Amino acid sequence: MRAKSVLVLFAIVAGPVLAASAPAVAANPAPSAFMSLVQVVLALLLVLGAIVGCAYLVRRIGGGALGGSRDLRVVGGVMVGQKERVVIVESGNEWLVLGVTAHSVNLLSRRDKPEGGELPPQSPLPENFSRLFQRVLAKSKAS
Repeated sequence: MRAKSVLVLFAIVAGPVLAASAPAVAANPAPSAFMSLVQVVLALLLVLGAIVGCAYLVRRIGGGALGGSRDLRVVGGVMVGQKERVVIVESGNEWLVLGVTAHSVNLLSRRDKPEGGELPPQSPLPENFSRLFQRVLAKSKAS
């Protein structure tokens, strides 16, 4: 009986206090859809900016293990299969001829660096294909 009277007394005293605080909570409406969209876009821009900033720092610092070595340079290469290549890598004063596959890299030959130090530049397209393509373009423009 005593517990019931305490609960009734609490309801009488706390009821108006709780009722008075309820309109204050309802006075703050939920954010609009536009403001929610603005918040999402700003958060996305912040994350993308952090990614770009980190990428810039890694490139700027050089990355040690992340970056490439300054002692090695790929001089040239040719595809010999769908996933196989023969690559010439310059290391100091020598060229390494490497066979590169999807699963391994094998040393094929080791040679001294030539006097010129560079392979002659090669066109990615054979010369006869280039001429043929130019003729086809000229014919299509004439038509």
